[in-house]
Amino acid sequence: MASTVFKGGQAFLGDELRGSDVRIDDGQIAAIGSDLTGDQVIDCTGKAVLPGFFDTHTHLAFAELDMNLLNRMSTAPEAEILRFPHTARMVLELGITTVRDAGGAGIGFKQALDRGHVIGPRMRTAITMLSMTGGHADDYMEYGADPFAQVLLPGMPDPICDGVDSCILKTREVIRAGAEVVKISASGGFLSPNDDPRHPNFSQDEMDAIVFTAADLGVSVMAHAHGAEAIKRAVRAGVRSIEHGTFLDEEGAEMMAEAGTWLVATLTTGDITEKMADDEDAPEAVRQKFADLGFPEQDAFRLAVESGVRVAMGTDCPVAPHGTNLRELALMAENGLTPEQTILATTRGAAELMGLDHRLGSLEEGKIGDVVVVDGDPFDFDTLRERIDQVWKDGIRVV
Repeated sequence: MASTVFKGGQAFLGDELRGSDVRIDDGQIAAIGSDLTGDQVIDCTGKAVLPGFFDTHTHLAFAELDMNLLNRMSTAPEAEILRFPHTARMVLELGITTVRDAGGAGIGFKQALDRGHVIGPRMRTAITMLSMTGGHADDYMEYGADPFAQVLLPGMPDPICDGVDSCILKTREVIRAGAEVVKISASGGFLSPNDDPRHPNFSQDEMDAIVFTAADLGVSVMAHAHGAEAIKRAVRAGVRSIEHGTFLDEEGAEMMAEAGTWLVATLTTGDITEKMADDEDAPEAVRQKFADLGFPEQDAFRLAVESGVRVAMGTDCPVAPHGTNLRELALMAENGLTPEQTILATTRGAAELMGLDHRLGSLEEGKIGDVVVVDGDPFDFDTLRERIDQVWKDGIRVV
């Protein structure tokens, strides 16, 4: 039985850094302590040893955000899929060993990762995002075209549903297609041309039906929700997490805290606000949504933290480019979290959100050996990306 010891570093144990060795045997953390020995010793002097990171809201099937209509219409699905291995590897190199894919990655993407055909983080996928007619995932234009529609891969259901019966059916279909979490558009969005992010999508009855149906099958629901009313409807329905939460108000924050609903704020998306307002490739309706927007998502995040809402790290990349994911940590720390809380939101908290905290998210005996070795101070988030020294997944060095 091969064993590896990370020796002489500062390990993130519980909610703090402590001088301690960490030993992994056959892919599992076997011991935490001092003077540990093993077949292989990794000198971590001057380094920090952290659990593997999570990104609980990403889109690995999309290599980049491209608003150019000609590019999108002339790019074959195969060309986009073949970029996936590069994207997955890039994300893994950041220390992100587990992701929750929020739409676009069919079951084949997960199979490729699980079987080792593609080197990247382990994935739980939502397959596609359920949307009402005219909602965030419906790009149908007034003149009858649907130019920005994503290509539905084999087995991927059309995400549009209306009425309780239709919502129940689509929930079952997307779970049948392999969804390990159901994603819904509870509000309009910013990058869709026909809706308003402040407006709710889906009635309360429709949302209730989706969450109830998913729960019967042991699956939780994540809700894209920008507007205050959409957030409240989603919380009432019992969703596991609110994604974005841009216009969260005090009542909504109190509801989330009381219900134990998580917030995945995707603060990194705010980095493109000014760019999108000036992007001539984007539809005018999209550009107008970003004009004079400011950064309400940061205000919402601070309100959530002050209200005791549980938060987990998620980025919505490639809205901001893949590879910038760790920028989310700096933004969380700038908007209400301590450095230690930021690491917890990116590790143990994120694992809890995904229901994986019994196996992942912390350096504890018996858990899977996902380890990130960082040169220097792990709380210097602005330079963290450049200082990722090693990444270990399942006890195997992958970076």
